[in-house]
Amino acid sequence: MKHIHWFPGHIAKAQRQLKEKLRLVDVIIEVIDSRIPYSSKYKDIEKLCPNKKRIILMNKSDVSDSKLNKIWANYIKEKTNFEVIITSLINKEDIKIIIGKITNLAQDIMEKRAQKGLLPRPVRTMVVGMPNVGKSSTINRLVKRAKTKTGAKAGVTRQQQWVRINDKIELLDTPGIIPTVQDDQYQALKLAMVNSIGENAYDSEQTAIELVKLLDKKYKKELRKYFGFSEIEDIDIEKIAFKKNWLTKANKADIKRASQTILKTFREGKMGYFTLESPNEFE
Repeated sequence: MKHIHWFPGHIAKAQRQLKEKLRLVDVIIEVIDSRIPYSSKYKDIEKLCPNKKRIILMNKSDVSDSKLNKIWANYIKEKTNFEVIITSLINKEDIKIIIGKITNLAQDIMEKRAQKGLLPRPVRTMVVGMPNVGKSSTINRLVKRAKTKTGAKAGVTRQQQWVRINDKIELLDTPGIIPTVQDDQYQALKLAMVNSIGENAYDSEQTAIELVKLLDKKYKKELRKYFGFSEIEDIDIEKIAFKKNWLTKANKADIKRASQTILKTFREGKMGYFTLESPNEFE
């Protein structure tokens, strides 16, 4: 299996700049993918921003398992002692909740400034997250217009800039962060499954094969129903290709087409609302 290793220069540069920018920030908004809450969480964030107030957004909840969303939110809050908000950023109420949490968390900071005789200023916030977890989309929704470049491919946000959410909150946009080395290749594989790693860094066919295996383990009934298999039939990517008539000119399974279609339908939530990991796997 191809070793997954992806660390573009602009992300490395952003990570170096992060420590410099953090001293300007009062509250950090950490965005993770609710389909892989553990694997999409930057493990060294505590080292980068100690003693910083933080809100954790479990984004993309509209394409993940709603039951596991609640379990994960409770688990993460218990482990980190930070507020966790389950969001898809589709519901306008989510944005109001996020803004309210930022204001509440920074209240004591503003009070201390006032006690020192400093003039009032907006609460300063920063969005942190791996590529393609919804970081730039979060910023766009918060500022209510698309000031930052977004896209479907991993790692498209290139520049840092301050954006104004409202008169009381300013937000610093930063590119997504990802570790230099993917020490756990299975976690890296799950990042590839949800499109949080650049396409050149992994084998799409191998990723799709492993995705089918994982869904067969966790969502056996739903997976078979979507592709038209009975519950007693074996399923793999080759059998799916034959079932859907995705064949080459030689009437063999078109694994490339099957892989691309499986990954696309999974990522878009068309196959079902799936979460690929649960808290008890990491205890």
